Amino acid sequence: MNNKIDDCIFCSIPRDRIISENDLTFAIRDNYPVTTLHSLIIPKRHVADYFSLTKDELLSCDALLKEIKNSIQAEDESVKAFNVGINSGETAGQTIFHCHIHLIPRRVGDVKNPRGGIRHLIPGKGDY
Repeated sequence: MNNKIDDCIFCSIPRDRIISENDLTFAIRDNYPVTTLHSLIIPKRHVADYFSLTKDELLSCDALLKEIKNSIQAEDESVKAFNVGINSGETAGQTIFHCHIHLIPRRVGDVKNPRGGIRHLIPGKGDY
């Protein structure tokens, strides 16, 4: 890993947890998945948040997001959609300060009413 920080869990991910990677980014399954096959896309360089990524890192993350999305859909035909989420900063819920992008597979009927999606982070804002 580039710019590794000793006490960062994403800087010391065991190789056997990595499901795919490219030059600047790797992917793992989330330890606390919201849905089955919930994955994380993580830059190899230790960087605190999405807004600190370089242009090359952004492109690398995007390429791996698309690759993992396609592999999830190939593995599980019940996946019909995705939520892509990034917590940037403690107030936004970030708890590991190494940038990571959540790729959350969604299936028909996994919630009563999916309308509003990520707006449900703040109670009452998802129903409009």
